[in-house]
Amino acid sequence: MMNTREAGNRAAVREVGLRDGLQMVRTILTPAQKIEWCRRTVAAGVREIEVTSFVPPKLIPQFGDSAEVARAALEIDGLLASALVPNLKGAQRAAEAGLRKVDFVLSASDEHNRKNVRRATAESVEDFGRIIEWRKEAASDLVVGAGIATAFGCAISGEVRADRVLGILDALLALGADEITIADTVGYANPAQVRALMRDVIERVEGRPVTCHFHDTRGLGLANVDAAAQVGVRSFDASLGGLGGCPFAPNATGNINTEDCVHLLESLGFHTGIDVRMLIELRREIEAWLPGESFAGAISRAGLPKTYDTRAAMA
Repeated sequence: MMNTREAGNRAAVREVGLRDGLQMVRTILTPAQKIEWCRRTVAAGVREIEVTSFVPPKLIPQFGDSAEVARAALEIDGLLASALVPNLKGAQRAAEAGLRKVDFVLSASDEHNRKNVRRATAESVEDFGRIIEWRKEAASDLVVGAGIATAFGCAISGEVRADRVLGILDALLALGADEITIADTVGYANPAQVRALMRDVIERVEGRPVTCHFHDTRGLGLANVDAAAQVGVRSFDASLGGLGGCPFAPNATGNINTEDCVHLLESLGFHTGIDVRMLIELRREIEAWLPGESFAGAISRAGLPKTYDTRAAMA
């Protein structure tokens, strides 16, 4: 078996708790708390954080401070701050706040897309094209990523065929997507499905960065990380404490847990540069900030194995 550390392989984990994790919680955190979350996460070794979402505050009050949080995050040394945007207006607001990276998301499932952003998937592809055209004139240095949600199945419509996902991917790439995220929004994916789809995705992107975004709704989140890593994916979204989820996924348990994801990747021999112990300390504080919310994860409960540091040193 190849020693991935000797091969120089790194794996990146992007923290999405401040966006995906907070979009459904009852407590609205202050901008100061959100920035403290950012600072502590960067201190633990995370290099990219999706710090907010530029959606209308009337829809998600948690993000009424999106511009303030984005501007403050840009002052943190060593952090690449990004934000989710649902449309051109959101991208414009993010750029006005100073962000140099945005993530546009649409759903492979037409039914899910209509529920989420009130338009058909094809219309969202057109929206993405408008963002790219606007960027050419107004924000040429802005990195625009494109995410395909419900890529492995939908809680509303059921099966989502791989050829549909790949067709949407081809359209986004042709329009000018800089990066691609493939998301299991409702926790339907299994490792065999992940390996098959991600092989095809990697072949198509022609070197563009690819991230996988998994949810642990049915307990397969980390197994799917392993499957994606096997076929060449080296970037993953995760949320501290497993916070978050999709409002259209019944009984959802949230995103994969950042602490557990880092532990898995390091145990597989990848280098993340992230200190799990520091993440666990931060998690304890955030648990106090968000009383009554459900936090998931095994490492925070059981602790790191005694062999964890030894294995890392020997790898």
